[in-house]
Amino acid sequence: MTDFSPADRLVRLADGGAVPYDYLVVAAGMQNFYFGRDEWEPHAPGLKTLDDATEMRRRILSAFEAAEREPLFAEQVKWLTFVVVGAGPTGLELAGTLAEIARDTLRHDFRRINTQKARILLLDGSDRVLPTYVPSLSASAKRQVEALGVEVRLGTMVTGVDPEGVRVRADGVEQLIPAKTVLWGAGVTASPLGRKLAAATGAEIDRAGRVFVGDDCSVAGHPNIFVLGDLAHQIWRGDQLVPGVAPAAIQHGSYLARLIRRRIEGRATPPFRYADKGSLATIGRAAAVADIAGWRFSGYFAWLAWLLIHIFFLIHFQNRLLVMIQWAWNYFTFARSARLITGRSRDAQ
Repeated sequence: MTDFSPADRLVRLADGGAVPYDYLVVAAGMQNFYFGRDEWEPHAPGLKTLDDATEMRRRILSAFEAAEREPLFAEQVKWLTFVVVGAGPTGLELAGTLAEIARDTLRHDFRRINTQKARILLLDGSDRVLPTYVPSLSASAKRQVEALGVEVRLGTMVTGVDPEGVRVRADGVEQLIPAKTVLWGAGVTASPLGRKLAAATGAEIDRAGRVFVGDDCSVAGHPNIFVLGDLAHQIWRGDQLVPGVAPAAIQHGSYLARLIRRRIEGRATPPFRYADKGSLATIGRAAAVADIAGWRFSGYFAWLAWLLIHIFFLIHFQNRLLVMIQWAWNYFTFARSARLITGRSRDAQ
């Protein structure tokens, strides 16, 4: 998609074609945000798409391979240093997973290097990890990720990212952290399609590029155009917004399916009401935090709750059964089957 023509009820495509619609639903979500420093993106990929995940896997596995071949100890250390920027749910899980890969998954895979000596740093400019959670859960999450071997640095602002590492500032002092692999989990912004839709419809957008929608998720003045999920700026209660999390997007989708059906049948539809089902953040093996219906807990039982909830929301019973078997196998054997290194090498880039 490249643009919208609400007057003609058309979505414009990059190949010059167009797709007509009766109802238009825009749910393009968010993308990585580098706070105006887009030149950092090639050196610090984020995690928003399947392609992003494949690229991260390539960089991580390639780093261990490069360290194995590196004859100079100082360069080897750079390859075995991994920096994760941002201590929100994404960054926290990335750091915890990296620690488990280095400490357990790859520990028998190399002859010259000891993967357990890999250094994983988690950086954030705030004063605690998971800043949107209550302080007690943030403190628990920090303890759990540190127990996995992650070095957490709070109050640390990133001022530069390049192929040689990350430049940071903490307590007024700048330093360079030499590292060949930097992963980004520090910020998101709305898809550019939100701004294009706003320009075409006259809708308002907020500072993050999200489109203002009404109680029925529609754009003002366009009752057949809807914006859902992370891309929607929708008031929940008081001045709070419907959060940009998976449960909200799922509820948006279910609501809109009912709305369109009822409109076709000529029936009225009540406004959307978000049901807060709590928050879960996983850190690693048997490590997580949970805030569900006023119940706040962490550790193994929070991780178990996260696992069961994610399996429950898979579509088919066969999917649930297969995933449960695979996860159980991985849990007891410490195995990770996906070891493929795909894409172009760094030298080729």
